[in-house]
Amino acid sequence: MTSPMLPRDRCGYSAIVDRPPLTLPGEARVIFWTIVNLEVWDIRHPMARHVLPPPQGQNLLPDVPQWSWHEYGMRVGVWRFFELFKRLGIHPTLAINARVCEDYVRVAEEARTEGWEFMGHAYEQGPIHKVEDQAGMIKRSVDVIQKFTGKPPVGWLGPGLTETLETPDLLATAGIKYIGDWVYDDEPTTIRTAHGPLVTLPYTVETNDIPMMLVQHHESDYLFKRTVDQFERLHAEGERRAKIVALAIHPYISGQPHRIKYLEQIYAHVAKFDGVLHWNGEQILDWYQQQSK
Repeated sequence: MTSPMLPRDRCGYSAIVDRPPLTLPGEARVIFWTIVNLEVWDIRHPMARHVLPPPQGQNLLPDVPQWSWHEYGMRVGVWRFFELFKRLGIHPTLAINARVCEDYVRVAEEARTEGWEFMGHAYEQGPIHKVEDQAGMIKRSVDVIQKFTGKPPVGWLGPGLTETLETPDLLATAGIKYIGDWVYDDEPTTIRTAHGPLVTLPYTVETNDIPMMLVQHHESDYLFKRTVDQFERLHAEGERRAKIVALAIHPYISGQPHRIKYLEQIYAHVAKFDGVLHWNGEQILDWYQQQSK
């Protein structure tokens, strides 16, 4: 049996300054890629994140405080997202646990109605490394999303960006065309798998509300500050070569009442600049593949 490839075997080192610059239509400089993450946290298992430390450091099941905190995002926070993006005419990419289509049908239906892109995000929230039948889980996720939306997902994001060494091969076998787990560039890249090429899109762990709010514990307005700094630099660099600004948000975090206005302010600030395209992952993939011909 052939050993799985290491990341360096899939894609050799490439300095961005040594590549031909990518160009966008018209006078556009940057793509602003909004990714909304929707998850299912099963109350029977340990929760994916903690907002409240467990008593005396002991993780207890059922973990009602953390589960309820996440549930707020699906009951309330996500509807603030829907209102915002509908008003702006933006159609985000939805990194969605396939089980959302079963457990939160009302939410999934709204995203489908609004024309959001459904990107695979496993069946339910949990690290890929803990999945016993990874190929079966990927197929189940793709099948559920295809049945719900009428088309299979083009993209994939591992929960917590987790992958095993075999994951890219399994995703390519399942028909996935792009992944967001490899946050190593400002531009898309193409990596090798045992079943053909797979494109990486520049998702983010920097302009992402989980690291900022739950790991680094910044104040609510920091999402605006960091995202604006990221955007303005990449917009300036976009004069010479196209860049992608990714923003990853979760309804139980950025959908909170004390944070939502700072998310709204991000898009108000970006709207002051010319040359910005609000594209989803599939649009970015199509553009990159045309550029690569």
